[in-house]
Amino acid sequence: MLRVFHFGDPKDEVHSSLREEKNVIAKRVQDLMAASQQPGAAWTPENQSAYDADMASIEAINAEIDRTERALNLLKDGQLQDQIDNVTNSKHVSASKRLLAKWLKGGDAALTAGDWTEIRNTMSTTTGSQGGYTVQSDVASILFDALKYHSGVRQVATVIQTDMGNSMSFPTSDGTSETGELIAQNTTATAADPSFGTAALDVYKFSSKIIPVPFELLQDSNIDIEAFINRRFADRLGRVTNTYFTTGSGSSQPKGVVTASALGKTGASGQTTTVIYEDLIDLVHSVDVAYRALGRCSFMMNDATLAAIRKLKDSAGRPIFIPGYDGLGNPMPDTILGYPVVINNDVATMAASAKSILFGDFSFYYIRDVMQAELFRFTDSAYAKLGQVGYLAWMRTGGNLLDVGGCVKYYINAAS
Repeated sequence: MLRVFHFGDPKDEVHSSLREEKNVIAKRVQDLMAASQQPGAAWTPENQSAYDADMASIEAINAEIDRTERALNLLKDGQLQDQIDNVTNSKHVSASKRLLAKWLKGGDAALTAGDWTEIRNTMSTTTGSQGGYTVQSDVASILFDALKYHSGVRQVATVIQTDMGNSMSFPTSDGTSETGELIAQNTTATAADPSFGTAALDVYKFSSKIIPVPFELLQDSNIDIEAFINRRFADRLGRVTNTYFTTGSGSSQPKGVVTASALGKTGASGQTTTVIYEDLIDLVHSVDVAYRALGRCSFMMNDATLAAIRKLKDSAGRPIFIPGYDGLGNPMPDTILGYPVVINNDVATMAASAKSILFGDFSFYYIRDVMQAELFRFTDSAYAKLGQVGYLAWMRTGGNLLDVGGCVKYYINAAS
């Protein structure tokens, strides 16, 4: 969730007992699975019943956490004005954040000549030419960090930040098939020149679309307008950029990780909407062991596909889905075949010829953010006659898979 200003986060306290309860159950499931893999052990009907009951409990806890978080989000949208005043005046909040708070509430007129001088002095580049408010780098970094909560790709990609948006190219070379040679004494070594290429990491302009806000909300002291607007910016920009980071063509737009990945496994005839245990094993092993040995590989799929995979079992009848638990109570991703699962609902749902499951090292997918988010506040007649103020955010970002050795592979469902 996007927050330009950091208040105390009550959901950590509200969710604490629920998380503890979930961790106890997750550990019990992991212990059950570990015991069933001991020599001479078998997965019994009693094991399956215990697994099903514990997974149902975890699902109920997850649903309760989601309901609580939604309620807290609504509460935050209605926080009292004294909280806004505390943020605006707090000595613990950076000047750039206080200035943005003033501008969102009152526009250009709310900022003094000294404020504008301070803004210009903290910019890495000049302010925008279209009359917008160019966000200082420390606030911009918070805006971009918040996008990962709406982006499955951004969660596992390598994110770099640049001050300018000029074209960038990275050298690439595929050495996965190269090898040396055994030669006799006094024999000349064979030449084997590696081939090099380049991969572009250009940036593209994204808009939040204009967010109209009624005058009443701006005038109502009970509304935290900054939180409301900023969350909408994160929602909209996070979703649209994730779509392109996932399936973008690379032509006048980011190249998505699905587009850039290679075939790992094709479903057998008839598997238009299904995947089997053996397919997942083959998909994992389609990625070179050199990548898997790095310890960064994971699955990526949409939530509907995960629901189907959770029902799969291995050759011994054991479920292959294990809830996350690290033994210390820290949040951990759920796993399939021992690998973390990343939910990305922009990955295709299983259907005929759909690239529905990805596996590999997603850290080779690079996202580049230009650290110059620009905000606009519209008060012209088009909005004034409707009793509204319009807000718009622009950002520049791009993405590409900077690897040519097959670090990410996809499973494609059968055509028929």
